[in-house]
Amino acid sequence: MNKAELIELIGEKTGAAKKEVEGVIDSMLDIITEKIKGGDEVTLTGFGAFSARARKGRVGVNPRNPEQKIEIPSVVVPKFKAGKNLKEALKGKKSAPAAAPAAAEPAPAVEKPATEEPVV
Repeated sequence: MNKAELIELIGEKTGAAKKEVEGVIDSMLDIITEKIKGGDEVTLTGFGAFSARARKGRVGVNPRNPEQKIEIPSVVVPKFKAGKNLKEALKGKKSAPAAAPAAAEPAPAVEKPATEEPVV
């Protein structure tokens, strides 16, 4: 499944417009990326945790010339640790949690009285 297919499925399941779903997914991915880039861990309870970890530098072997040693520098790599619900769903013990059913119609927008000052 690619991003476009995910957007389409979420749109169908929730009744949201594809552009809205795409914006939410893009924002979520940007936030997760920025947080783990900053050294934080992002946990989606039941699904898993995203983090970054340092991989030490080491001496490796040149695949084109196995006699030649090469220096492999240290690098920061992404890490994902699956949560309990995801692990159990993959084992077949229970299904993944279902989302709430989509509403037939979107809820009407609530207008604020004109006397309130804007929140900054």
